Amino acid sequence: METTVIEIDGLRMRYGDRDVLHGVGFVARRGEILALLGPNGAGKSTSIEILEGFRRRSGGDVAVLGVDPGRGGEDWRGRIGIVLQSWRDHGKWAVRELLAHLARYYPGAWDTDALIAAVGLGGVARQRIRTLSGGQRRRLDLAIGIVGRPEVLFLDEPTTGLDPQARREFHRLIEGLAAEHGTTVLLTTHDLDEAERLAGRIVILDGGRVVADGRPDELARGIAGADEVRWTLDGRRHTEATADSTGFAFELFRRHGAAVRELEIRRASLEDTYLALVRAAEGADR
Repeated sequence: METTVIEIDGLRMRYGDRDVLHGVGFVARRGEILALLGPNGAGKSTSIEILEGFRRRSGGDVAVLGVDPGRGGEDWRGRIGIVLQSWRDHGKWAVRELLAHLARYYPGAWDTDALIAAVGLGGVARQRIRTLSGGQRRRLDLAIGIVGRPEVLFLDEPTTGLDPQARREFHRLIEGLAAEHGTTVLLTTHDLDEAERLAGRIVILDGGRVVADGRPDELARGIAGADEVRWTLDGRRHTEATADSTGFAFELFRRHGAAVRELEIRRASLEDTYLALVRAAEGADR
């Protein structure tokens, strides 16, 4: 049975005489990974800060784990985890020492050694934090965010600065939290490939409004449009846009067989969707 963990309806935020959120609304369910995307100034950071209970909203209804974040107490805060884009405190502490210290604040915390193993820091558990590599530091950031076994995890640009291998490993950790522990993950990122890989649902903000909400494949098909098929036949290069690239390729081979060479299918992507929506919003503002 699906359980709604985050629910926003008609969220508004005003700074002075300037509105930055205009009736934002979306939900996130237990075990779901949801990506909140949008250009700079779209309202992502403000929305997340309201959900985390760090900023008071101007209007609308917001609930995280059934509680208004603006009124959440210590018990509620113990049920959420936050991984910031950068965090550089406690460089003199050892990894295990810091995590064991933080675990004492949570009644249902991870066992420290189990947590260290889960995030892949077993080999550096006794090292000083200031000596860690960028990838190891990001794993520690995640361990700090989940030490209390949060039901909701907020991630801000989670893999900024990581090399491709460290990024893939970090992604697997996040996917495991959602799939194995039922953690709801809300992430913000400018890396569209990362959002497409990790998130089961995408919410795109632009100008303080939700301009799209759905699965990545749904958004790509419904907004970005057709796939692009390219092939070579009798020495000539051909290109065709189609909503059914699989059926088109099948018919192409049925008619021409092995004469079809260098077949390529480029499916509509989240990047295509994102750019189409942002361009449309920019055009509407002119």
